[in-house]
Amino acid sequence: MKLGLFSVGYAGFWGQAKLTLPDFIARAGRLGYASVMLVGKRPHLSPLDATPDFLQSVKSALRAAGVSCDVIAAYTNLAQDDPAEVPAIDFQIAYVDSLVRSAAELGARFVRIFTAYDADGLNPQAQWDRVVGAIREMCDRAAAHGVTIAIQNHHDIGLHTEALLELLAEIDRPNCRLGFDAWSPALRGENLYEAARRAAPHAAITTNADYIHAPRYRYRPALVNYERQSPDWVRAVPFGSGFIDYAAFFKGLRDGGFDGVATYEMCSPLRGGGSLENLDACATKYLTWMRENNHLAR
Repeated sequence: MKLGLFSVGYAGFWGQAKLTLPDFIARAGRLGYASVMLVGKRPHLSPLDATPDFLQSVKSALRAAGVSCDVIAAYTNLAQDDPAEVPAIDFQIAYVDSLVRSAAELGARFVRIFTAYDADGLNPQAQWDRVVGAIREMCDRAAAHGVTIAIQNHHDIGLHTEALLELLAEIDRPNCRLGFDAWSPALRGENLYEAARRAAPHAAITTNADYIHAPRYRYRPALVNYERQSPDWVRAVPFGSGFIDYAAFFKGLRDGGFDGVATYEMCSPLRGGGSLENLDACATKYLTWMRENNHLAR
């Protein structure tokens, strides 16, 4: 596997330290990563800012750091819950198309997308068909640039591994693959080994982070007792110290034939805070864990 670092952790979201894109790329190289995954929005790689000069500066930073950019991350929600006169799907297809063009310029092979959140009051089949149609058009446009669309298993439509594989089959495009992560199936109670093994032949990338469950209770004075609240709060922790069985997950990916890009992300508030020192320590922990567990890294 080729190990990458996702720029989302250094983009200033959730109170973390904020680096410019060239500074992040240089840092990823110094930490020992072979690849980077870039946020497809401000403050990093927004289509609004992706001028030829800007993309050239990113290419120069990649060369200087000795790393490749393999993935650009799009942020999509293909549910049409806006008023009918607002072409929300068109906007998102155009957004992804713009990121595809940046990906081709930077030598990135994949643009990561999400499907859609389930919208109350909308017909499930209509939501499914809308997602299928939008992703097909994204893939057809990306094919002209030699780029593959990777569906990450985070949003509601096609979320369970069985549903995700059904969605992929219906999209039926050779340049549509999976960005298959452990986080969602682990939270929902899927068998991680079996899910990863099933998804692996169709997966191009995996994005990894670890978490703990923090059970929630509310005091009920009349009962002199606590009432269990659901769901649990989930908090990001250094890799290998959470509840996700990554040994089983990566074994499933390996047994299923996966040999793609494995990227570390810090995409929520993180134990230890958002200082550069803590971010770097967590990024280094991921590399160490992957090497100690015999997953190929630079």
